[in-house]
Amino acid sequence: MTFKPSFSAASVAVLVAVLSLAGCGGGGGDSSSGTTAVANPAQFSATDVVLGTGTEAASGKTATVTYTGWLYSDTATDHKGTQFDAGTFTFTLGQNQVIAGFEQGVLGMKVGGKRTLLIPSSLGYGATANGAIPANSGLVFDVALTAVQ
Repeated sequence: MTFKPSFSAASVAVLVAVLSLAGCGGGGGDSSSGTTAVANPAQFSATDVVLGTGTEAASGKTATVTYTGWLYSDTATDHKGTQFDAGTFTFTLGQNQVIAGFEQGVLGMKVGGKRTLLIPSSLGYGATANGAIPANSGLVFDVALTAVQ
């Protein structure tokens, strides 16, 4: 989803719908019971994979990112469990348009930078399930900052 300066109510609705549809599964070949083990990182962390050199993401600025999101797993490589979403996303920092952990992770990045975020459920969706994301789930995001305006 590539949007210009800020999120409208309609674009938020589209994002929620996309995240909800991600959990539908499409009748794939997994014959398990459908339950997902819920796990959380001990605390929030943001690890720079590539340091950017462009404009810094700051409160009040509009950031465009590409991202991939996974459910946090205690046992998976890099803690990346089931992937639940990926895409391009534009939002205004400081406007509560994204979960707290995602905003915290993007703040301070510079264009061209890449980070891996480990987000405990308290900074994610908390006790509320959201589409493919079960309640109380920790999240992992790989984020690349592509623009700041």
